[in-house]
Amino acid sequence: MWLRRICLGAAALPLVLLIPRDAPVPFVRPAPPAAPVHEAARAVPRPVVVTRAQWHADEKIVRERAVYTGPARAVFIHHTGETNDYDCAEVPALLRAVEEAHIKGNGWDDIGYNFLVDRCGTIYEGRAGGIDRSVRGAHTTGFNADSVGIAVLGDYGRGEEVPAAVLRALAEVAAWKLRPGVDPRGTVRLVSTNDASRYPKGTSAELNVISGHRDTYQTSCPGEALYSALPSIRSAAAALRTGRTDTEDAGTPHDSLR
Repeated sequence: MWLRRICLGAAALPLVLLIPRDAPVPFVRPAPPAAPVHEAARAVPRPVVVTRAQWHADEKIVRERAVYTGPARAVFIHHTGETNDYDCAEVPALLRAVEEAHIKGNGWDDIGYNFLVDRCGTIYEGRAGGIDRSVRGAHTTGFNADSVGIAVLGDYGRGEEVPAAVLRALAEVAAWKLRPGVDPRGTVRLVSTNDASRYPKGTSAELNVISGHRDTYQTSCPGEALYSALPSIRSAAAALRTGRTDTEDAGTPHDSLR
């Protein structure tokens, strides 16, 4: 079964919901975007993102319109937990399966993640509401406000190798979405809004600006391999925000992620 588990602990849907019922929908990789128009200028330009319209999201099953929050102070990294041997040309169908699982299986308003990345490093729009806007997702229990959730399609547990293209894409999204002045290598203090997280509701938690899902919830997500790569992602995102691509930054240089 393609979708053995969803990173946020969703119950699995019947197999019929998870097997693509039509041929993969081809899409043309979009051209580099124009400058954002919905928010103040960001530290770095927007990377290329495949929109919901391009991956043919099923807008008919979305329950409610987007809710907006403050500019991102933190980024949470996830993996979706299924096999890694998919063909990247089939990703639109896989995304529709995730969308259906989150809405019909979990009872959420829409897909939980703000963005998703496939193993080829392509970035996809997740939850609706505007790529350039601060959309509140349903990705990290207790810490969905003022944050962005990015999920990598696949399972990145111990022994799995995280492709360089994935690391680069995660760094690009984080560098772009974090509010100006935030250091991706730094820490942030956020207040939990849900007792189901590792931190009781109302508790102030000091977290890495770029954290893994497991940092706030009882889960193995985003997998040991991807979690171990977070320092490299932080350094690469910091390099992007300062316009540096050499070895001056602490930690793994951004060039190593190319």
